Amino acid sequence: MRLPLGSTDVSASGGSAVLSGRRGESWKPIAAGRMELSEAVALLEDGGSAAAHADPAFDVAVPADDVAAPRFAPGTDILWRYGRYIETARVIRDDARGLVVWIPSGSARLVSVPADGRSPREVPLAERFSVPWRIEESSWRGPGVVRVAPAGMPWSVWFFRTADGSPEGAYVNLELPHRRIAGENAGIFSRDLVLDLWVDAGHPGSEDIWVKDADELEAAVRQGRFTVEQAEAVRAIADHAVREFVASGGWPLDEGWDAWTPSDELDVPVRLPAGAAMDAARRRSGRTSLDG
Repeated sequence: MRLPLGSTDVSASGGSAVLSGRRGESWKPIAAGRMELSEAVALLEDGGSAAAHADPAFDVAVPADDVAAPRFAPGTDILWRYGRYIETARVIRDDARGLVVWIPSGSARLVSVPADGRSPREVPLAERFSVPWRIEESSWRGPGVVRVAPAGMPWSVWFFRTADGSPEGAYVNLELPHRRIAGENAGIFSRDLVLDLWVDAGHPGSEDIWVKDADELEAAVRQGRFTVEQAEAVRAIADHAVREFVASGGWPLDEGWDAWTPSDELDVPVRLPAGAAMDAARRRSGRTSLDG
């Protein structure tokens, strides 16, 4: 028996997960009112991204949907930056439609952790965005994932699979539209928007759509990470994602990335590049999540 709409669960980060709809059925908006996608993005691109990335390269990064944006050749190792979080990935394909990468299991990443030694999951929501933090080097755990970033859109889609390679679901990570740079630290810049969608792989054609971490978004408002208006913009972006491709199963859900298999060469874990930029990234710290 399927769970009824409105069922709740706990997300991997310890936040909420609410079964909010199904593909092929009408979607009840989670935003209080209708907001154009461009308006929502403008509210969230508030000028804080440069400080969050603390990387001079951000100042010369080009929007991914700009004709001047660099393209990455298949097999190129790139950096996927979310402010102080930096992940590594390997390019599968890159064209005007968007960027498709593979993140092999064990690939290197820099993550933000509480400075007092707790794990991020041990920090209560009431403190999630207000505790001092430091950077720790980690790696991608679990099976590798395909990640697709449609050019100019405020989301990316991550195709998760189980240990035996079976499709598990698609994670729609809400994030600011990407900016790109070429060179020795080639890659993209974005910022995570806290709220996410999970499209379960079960029941093809009528997959469950879960809204993840709505309570964490509310905590982000209380702790100053977002304003009330910006949080509403994030919810509006989630509604746009459902309407524009999730409900219909449109691109990139319809291209078979959930079953794509890398070659042995592509599946080698990606390492962080050497150099001053990564050394500086490793040394970062802050008093609250507002500091990056």
